[in-house]
Amino acid sequence: MSQPAAIHLADYQAPAWQVLETRLTFELEPSATRVTTVLTLECNPDAAIGSDATPPLVLNGEHLTLERVSVDGRVLASDEFTISETHLTLDGLPARCELETVVVIDPAANTALEGLYVSSGMFCTQCEAEGFRRITYYPDRPDVMSVFTTTVIGDKAHYPILLSNGNPVERGELEGGRHFVTWQDPHLKPCYLFALVAGDLVKHADSFTTMSGRDVALEIWVEPENLDKTQHAMTSLKASMKWDEEVYGREYDLDIFMIVAVNDFNMGAMENKGLNIFNSSCVLANHDTATDAAFQRVEGVVAHEYFHNWSGNRVTCRDWFQLSLKEGFTVYRDQSFSADMNSAPVKRIEDVAMLRTAQFAEDAGPTAHPVRPASYIEISNFYTLTIYEKGSEVVRMVANLLGKEAFRRGSDLYFAQNDGRAATIEDFISAMSEASGRDFTQFMRWYAQAGTPEVAASGVFDATAKTYTLTLRQTTAPTPGQNEKLPLVIPVRMGLVSADGHDLPLVLEGASLGSESVLELTEAEQSFVFTGIEHAPVPSLLRGFSAPVKLGFDYSREQLAFLMQHDSDGFNRWECGQRLALAALEDLMAAFQRGDKQAHLDERLLAAYRFLLTGEPTDRAVLAEMLTLPSEAYIAEQQAVVDVDAIHWARKTAKAQLATVLREEFVALYHANEQQGEYAPTFEQMARRSLKNAALSYLMGIEDKEGMRLAQAQLAAAHNMTDVRAALTLLVHSSRTELGNPALKAFAERWSHDPLVMDQWFAIQVTRPQADVLDRVRFLMEHPAFSLTNPNKVRALIGTFAGQNRVNFHRIDGEGYRLLADVVIELNRLNPDIAARIITPLTRFKRFDAARQALMKTELERIRNEKLSRNVYEVVEKALA
Repeated sequence: MSQPAAIHLADYQAPAWQVLETRLTFELEPSATRVTTVLTLECNPDAAIGSDATPPLVLNGEHLTLERVSVDGRVLASDEFTISETHLTLDGLPARCELETVVVIDPAANTALEGLYVSSGMFCTQCEAEGFRRITYYPDRPDVMSVFTTTVIGDKAHYPILLSNGNPVERGELEGGRHFVTWQDPHLKPCYLFALVAGDLVKHADSFTTMSGRDVALEIWVEPENLDKTQHAMTSLKASMKWDEEVYGREYDLDIFMIVAVNDFNMGAMENKGLNIFNSSCVLANHDTATDAAFQRVEGVVAHEYFHNWSGNRVTCRDWFQLSLKEGFTVYRDQSFSADMNSAPVKRIEDVAMLRTAQFAEDAGPTAHPVRPASYIEISNFYTLTIYEKGSEVVRMVANLLGKEAFRRGSDLYFAQNDGRAATIEDFISAMSEASGRDFTQFMRWYAQAGTPEVAASGVFDATAKTYTLTLRQTTAPTPGQNEKLPLVIPVRMGLVSADGHDLPLVLEGASLGSESVLELTEAEQSFVFTGIEHAPVPSLLRGFSAPVKLGFDYSREQLAFLMQHDSDGFNRWECGQRLALAALEDLMAAFQRGDKQAHLDERLLAAYRFLLTGEPTDRAVLAEMLTLPSEAYIAEQQAVVDVDAIHWARKTAKAQLATVLREEFVALYHANEQQGEYAPTFEQMARRSLKNAALSYLMGIEDKEGMRLAQAQLAAAHNMTDVRAALTLLVHSSRTELGNPALKAFAERWSHDPLVMDQWFAIQVTRPQADVLDRVRFLMEHPAFSLTNPNKVRALIGTFAGQNRVNFHRIDGEGYRLLADVVIELNRLNPDIAARIITPLTRFKRFDAARQALMKTELERIRNEKLSRNVYEVVEKALA
């Protein structure tokens, strides 16, 4: 096939036409919805051709059946406009006019889940990034902002609830059992923020009083059987609204705020103005059906979408190259909110762990791109961890460089200067610069350069001069299309720890900095000389993960164990434990590779774990993180050539040896954290469950008799889904199939009516380490609860297998690769967006041995031979380039 054309940031031009007002009327029918659109248009004077002529009006439109086009009330003949599969073009229009189009669409056949589609008998929309063009002809770009009035007409028996953006202004009854509701959104917005929902729904209603005293109606709409799963989302919403007022001074601006839970949804959620549409997995939660992690995800996603009301809606992005303007900033805001609601160190650990395993891998792969990419073929492919998570880290660096007060001034200025506008990253940084007086010219390279920087650190203590010299060197490896990298501004938060475990006072160039400082690395190499140092310290570097970089320092294992115990920074205590564990795991991997399966774990790691289990009580949630060995994905990121089998064996062996030596301590830890009283999704209870289940996983790692008994008892007690899932997973993953299989069967019988719980059932089975799991994956693909058209099911079954069961996905016979390729080929026809996302494990073939590389490449080439969507084509071509 011919290569689809790329779109380039450098080619940006302002829109030739603006839409002053948009009026929409939907006559809902599953297979034949009629959409009447009336646009009040005005030519952009800067885009006029000559003195009299107006530029052509080019409207996007896909999968639409056009019935009529009118201009200022006159119906146009077919030769007065040009229509193609993707555009409607009109020439010679007045500089200001009213355009009406009538189209018919087929929501029931829309398996791509973009635009208007039907999910479980309910109409819903997803318009970001370019879904609105599947609803009607429109200039589908984020810098065309309009006020919207939407009338939704539907059969009252089937669709008693009719929702759209804004405030409801009129409703009534129509002939034939139909009814209508008209919604008016007074705020300018681009069409990607449009939303519509119609179905048989019930609501959880509440209210919120804003800081100026306005009462806002809050509504969460769900199917009737899910009403009891909405309280946590409502509590999270109200907490988010209060937090945004207190921390950012942002008040909600409509009379009503609505959330709707949808089963079939490509994303996690969508911030449509006043009507957020959520994947049901991100809004529904009670203790019987959702784990603690799911509760925290609901809290975070609800906050994220609400925060978008200002960082994304009131101020939107000029073009899709600026996507991180709204997403990176909003992820930073939701991470800060979650840190305030729970444990800041644990939140930081969780976010960094995901960044370093997934986003760093993206940076090192064929689809590496800057936080603001220079070009794309399909914008959906750039809803990536680089845009979101690395984008958040860039905003975090801005906040840390400026300090809390200056960052707040910059945020206020940004919102004030850009309210109602489509802005750029330069607008955001300019506001921060103006509010603080800081020059961000060099810092802007973070938005332009792809790849993960590496910082090599070294230290020299001079006992005679009583100085400690810390030298930092930065490099960034070449990435596709970027061979040369310029030095970045890298903030390195650090301290120097004395032999007695205390932070030393820092004096740099005669200035006293306190016990902690943020060094700014701006050159390829810099040295910082601290004076007044009496004895050799141990440096604590990159505290709080102050920059998204790979840090190298030649710590001894004794130093790592020391910092693991004494560092004043909670994140760095965890980080040093991870480094110590990684070193011990690398020893075991080397033993495996030379055929020695009798190797023993480094005694220093055993001693460190004994200290954690028997030392002074600490934050339970942090302790649970510190007791978790580095993941197989993280270990793989440290290897030049990934040895899947060695990684899996080493981690399994380390866990078994820790459990054997520290068995009594793990048993005691389990009992010390057993549930007391009724379940509550509080951070304290979540921390206890996390620590208890960490202990149980070690005991089950050696299939200890007591561990087996505890797992069975925990599963039978069924106090909450967190404990049930943990126990069920450990039993199913053990060699005791006579225990695991009946438990799986009972779980399915109990929860077959609940799609989200069955997603957990799928995931538990496809992460089994046993070699027969691939047959299980194929079997489960035929299960009545699985559907290839539902993104949640695909992620739970196929995505979990390919992404988390590394030892079996990367089987040397290539059958794991073949299965994923088969699914991608089928999804390419059904839902290209999900197909392009789920293919990722195959695209990183260059990280593996020659045999696996060849097998993965063969499957990518097989996919390339298909008639591909733009989504999949772009990913495959970059991988094979």
